[in-house]
Amino acid sequence: MDADVAIVGIGTMGSMAAWQLSKTGISVIGFEQFGIGNDRTAAGGESRLFRTAYMEGKEYVPLLFEAKKLWRELEIESSRELLTLNGGLTIGNPDTDVIQSLLRSIYEFDLEHEILQGNEATERFPQHRLFSEEIMVLDKNAGFLRPELAVVSAVERAESLGADIKRYTTVQGIYPGKNGVSIVANDKEFQVRKVLITTGAWTWKLLPRLRNQLIARRLVLTWFAPRNIEEFKPDKFPVFARMRKGYRLTGVPTLDGTMVKASNTKNPSTVSEPDNLNRDVRNEELQEVGEAVERLLPGLLPNPVRASVYMDAYTEDEHSIVGSLPGMDNTFLISGFSGHGFKMSPVIGKIAAELITEGETKHSIEHLDPYRYAKA
Repeated sequence: MDADVAIVGIGTMGSMAAWQLSKTGISVIGFEQFGIGNDRTAAGGESRLFRTAYMEGKEYVPLLFEAKKLWRELEIESSRELLTLNGGLTIGNPDTDVIQSLLRSIYEFDLEHEILQGNEATERFPQHRLFSEEIMVLDKNAGFLRPELAVVSAVERAESLGADIKRYTTVQGIYPGKNGVSIVANDKEFQVRKVLITTGAWTWKLLPRLRNQLIARRLVLTWFAPRNIEEFKPDKFPVFARMRKGYRLTGVPTLDGTMVKASNTKNPSTVSEPDNLNRDVRNEELQEVGEAVERLLPGLLPNPVRASVYMDAYTEDEHSIVGSLPGMDNTFLISGFSGHGFKMSPVIGKIAAELITEGETKHSIEHLDPYRYAKA
């Protein structure tokens, strides 16, 4: 055997699983077709939001609090700052489903928060233009992560614990059996006891039967120049998500002292072939997000000064797939985080380690069960 566990795809989830599995003392081999911390995955863009008040479903809140603890552990083990908690705003009409879902997560878990409206809201956070029917919900356990640095840190830590991470190595085939799994990568065969697939937008290329369940989507991230940079520093400008009339605008404060990230992430387009991702950004896309910024964030100049393109894998219900694969012995899958997975990646890595080494996890992940796609 070349290792106890192989991980295919050392990006967001693969890096965290490698770290967590290596901490158990078992042998790990990882395959990454690009470099570590590359910009071909959902981990790019220099920042990702961390939130605990969760519009995507209250079932995620316990996972997010565990993730927060694990982010702090990785910071200690890597001697790097990865998570900054400067608060998070969700802005929208309180009668909408997303705000109602957010509030349910807050009230059920008694999350530390504030609800602001009217003059109080605009005086507190004047960077946002608030309309009369809207409220601001401030999540006090929210902030931003450094995604590329986090992936690099998790991989370095895994390697220090004995993991063998093979960069620029493309997996060509996975052949599970009752006594182990054969993996062909860069025309060389490897034997392992179990395999974890964490290949994001490329998942269907290794698992064709899931092509219709895991859809690669194209995400355009954009940055804007502020009129007054002081108003958009982390101590004054929390991370935010803004839903209004066809827009889902999300962003973070300035991290470099020159630009503010604000991106329209609603209805990302489908990517039919991840190897041919269109990384060019059309003028129409820039104009659309610029119009949203002009209307909602008047302190930013409305023409993007930077844009970049990334991918993520989406499921129909926008809940990911985490667990063993039906009909494939010794094979586990983590994929389909639908644009909201990075924040919880350390706990997902830990869950993967528990499922692989113990056959079960203490965390409630029924909503992520692969068996809901068993007929695929």
